[in-house]
Amino acid sequence: MKLNKSIYALGLLALLFLPFHQAGYAQSLNDFEEKVTEFTLDNGLTFIVVERPVAPVASMVSFVDVGGVDEPIGHTGIAHIFEHMAFKGTPTIGTSNWEQEKPLLQKSDETYQAWLAEKYSPQPDSARMEELWSEFKDLQEQAGQYVNNNEFSQIIERNGGTGLNAGTGYDQTVYFYSLPENRIELWFSLESDRFKNPVFREFYTEKEVVREERRMRTESQPVGRLVEEFLAVAYTGHPYGRPVVGWNSDITATTMEDAREFYNKYYVPNNITIAIAGDVDPQKIKDMAETYFGDMKTGPEPPPVYTKEPEQRGERRFTIQGQSQPFMLMGYHTVPQDHPDFDALQLLGSILSGGRTSVLYKRMVEEEKTALAVQAFNGFPGTKYESMFATFAVPNQGFSVDTLEATILEEIEKIKNGNIDADALERARTNARASLVRSLDSNSGIAQQLASTEAQQGDWRKLFTDLEDLQNVTLDDLQRVAKDYLTKDNLTVGAIVTKNDEDVTDATR
Repeated sequence: MKLNKSIYALGLLALLFLPFHQAGYAQSLNDFEEKVTEFTLDNGLTFIVVERPVAPVASMVSFVDVGGVDEPIGHTGIAHIFEHMAFKGTPTIGTSNWEQEKPLLQKSDETYQAWLAEKYSPQPDSARMEELWSEFKDLQEQAGQYVNNNEFSQIIERNGGTGLNAGTGYDQTVYFYSLPENRIELWFSLESDRFKNPVFREFYTEKEVVREERRMRTESQPVGRLVEEFLAVAYTGHPYGRPVVGWNSDITATTMEDAREFYNKYYVPNNITIAIAGDVDPQKIKDMAETYFGDMKTGPEPPPVYTKEPEQRGERRFTIQGQSQPFMLMGYHTVPQDHPDFDALQLLGSILSGGRTSVLYKRMVEEEKTALAVQAFNGFPGTKYESMFATFAVPNQGFSVDTLEATILEEIEKIKNGNIDADALERARTNARASLVRSLDSNSGIAQQLASTEAQQGDWRKLFTDLEDLQNVTLDDLQRVAKDYLTKDNLTVGAIVTKNDEDVTDATR
């Protein structure tokens, strides 16, 4: 979940200027801007550099404005698959002989495509399929003998790197790690090489790793199954309804050629924002950016998602039966992060379930003890496009998901009727500020927020300018958004219920 962007600014100010606050100096947006250097290379690649000389380290974040929503039909999961590829090296890293490895990779992909075509032909020839698969496996084995496993990550670790990781969401793919400040040029060398020269090494092996992630996080996890089913039911047109990890059949159908086409379309410099925070010299950063990324070839502007989710015409419900703890997930279609109502919906989620004094937590967990946990939030599963206001709840023993739903709906009706006070609104603001101050305690956190805001909202300064919008949210705004968006016809409810348990009522009543 993403919190309101305007709230981030308070946390950033406190973290970036903590030493100055302790010295008694007041800070402002102008002070912050003095610590930030931003520039864009001729090819469109944007850099944001934050001087934060707290320790001799720097954190680097590469934010690519592409995620699950951008995947072509039939290739769900491809953004995640490519993320894995970015750790497999380049023509000079991760291989003992690229000249020998390269043709084997190409031939193995051609053979896999032939096998795939035969598999999905109207009358597949099983003997031909077996022959092609045997050839494919042999080529994979031959290519594998040239692989230097994990060489990319080992180089980083040997040089004091920490936090090496990446993540793919519906709206973005993010790569990040930290290094000692005197190793910053190493980052430029490695990051530019893997973005300019991906080789799709161990592509088909890594696809099986992705498939295993799907088994572990979705198919074997009740909550994972619930979320996947919920989004598929809630979204009938928009790609937010498709799983980022991909459908099994799509993972099978995706080839190296498909991944390269995806890379060529979206991994262009004008679709990438890089943020660096730490003990760094902005001029040196700019010089190295020109040296290492300046020759990265620009490309056409990646296409946006034009599909709009059709207006929901009525309440939608489903249940999944299984031998597990019951869970409930309900949600309403709302707005993207650049909509004026986004702030009010974020604060409404916090008022309902943010902390022990929140409406739902106090009633359901502490007083009535009907729930083990409850959480309401806006911006699910992403925030770039029209999103959802969702509530997740876990019933206590002896209580049904229906009981939880009835309570949540009752409290939402109270808000629609104006039963909400100014103290609750102010607590929501305070809790959000405190949460961000606690979470943004590192160069990495600062760099990630600056990069994402710049990439998706067009200007990192919105971290600050949105503060006024947050402060201007009124009780009337909260009541209005509840009436406008949290309606019965706009509602989707999903639940996991215990199979053959008469004490748990089916949510499809």
